[in-house]
Amino acid sequence: MRTPSRPARRAALAATTVLTLTGLLAGCADEGGSTASGGGGAADPNQASVAFLMPDLASTRYELYDAPLFTEKMGELCPDCTVIYQNADSSAATQQEQANSALAQGASAIVLDPVDSAAAATIVQTAQSQGVPVIAYDRPIPDRAADFYVSFDNEAIGASIAESLVEYLDAEGIQGGLLQVNGSPTDAAAGLIKDGATSAVESSDFEVLAEYDTPDWTPSRAQDWVSGQVSKYGDEIAGVVAANDGTGGGAIAAFKAAGAPVPPVTGNDFELAAAQRIAAGDQYNTISKPIKTVAEAAADVAWAFVNGEEPEADTTLFDTPSQLFEPTVVTQDNLAEVLGGADAPFTVEDVCTAEYRADCEKLGLL
Repeated sequence: MRTPSRPARRAALAATTVLTLTGLLAGCADEGGSTASGGGGAADPNQASVAFLMPDLASTRYELYDAPLFTEKMGELCPDCTVIYQNADSSAATQQEQANSALAQGASAIVLDPVDSAAAATIVQTAQSQGVPVIAYDRPIPDRAADFYVSFDNEAIGASIAESLVEYLDAEGIQGGLLQVNGSPTDAAAGLIKDGATSAVESSDFEVLAEYDTPDWTPSRAQDWVSGQVSKYGDEIAGVVAANDGTGGGAIAAFKAAGAPVPPVTGNDFELAAAQRIAAGDQYNTISKPIKTVAEAAADVAWAFVNGEEPEADTTLFDTPSQLFEPTVVTQDNLAEVLGGADAPFTVEDVCTAEYRADCEKLGLL
């Protein structure tokens, strides 16, 4: 199985682009089918096709990590299988079209990270009616039970980043209120992160001054909203609970644009830019959830379904058999340790470019 080369320009990853990441697609399509509960039912599992449908380009992770890692693992499990990769670029309608296209091409299983968790119920229903199992990936699909769900524990992520922030503020004697910048209101995983963060903040002595659900997780929307709050609350803001690194980066940019001191800001996804902001002291924390863990788990589950087997779950969420992995909070205190881990998505050298070299030296990274 071949791993796709990354396009030279982002436009090449447009919403309707299909990347087949192994041999000839025509030889891998499945003309047969069975019920979804029994697996995808490929006539020859060793020449099956599996769709990998991701939600957006706002986060760099899908192109840089999820798709290549999933494809690599599928290649180990089934060298002659095909991965059909598409990115919906934040359009639920486009993702529906992409799912229909994957089914028309004979996909034996669909791994789906939904743009809109509610709208994705239609994709699940259509696929299951054709005997094709759907593996919800990273984001759950509450309104229609998928055949399996693979993710990190999103509620634990929200609780972890907020608890980490609150503990730091308490330890430093910092007083004031918090801004809470949540993820997309159409993303069920964002709802779980929000629930976890809200629970942690409500258990603290800090008040939420204002709260925002960021459409499509768009950093610029988060930045615009935080800018307004900086104007309104000024130095009353003790910290920002941001649901991911993109919204956290937007919040940090808002404070800098206003010429205001940047308070401790949380994040999630352990993006390279976030690691650099942590090294520089601009971002307080993020979440390390090695994408390799969930990408490979999703490939294992898809391969089990292709072979007509039932993958093993360790819990149930939204009536869906699930594997939920534990996240790790990353701050300056353990940045070196996480970067030195076997599953780190990038290296110390990647983080400590010329711009951040002095910061890295202060932290002992170099």
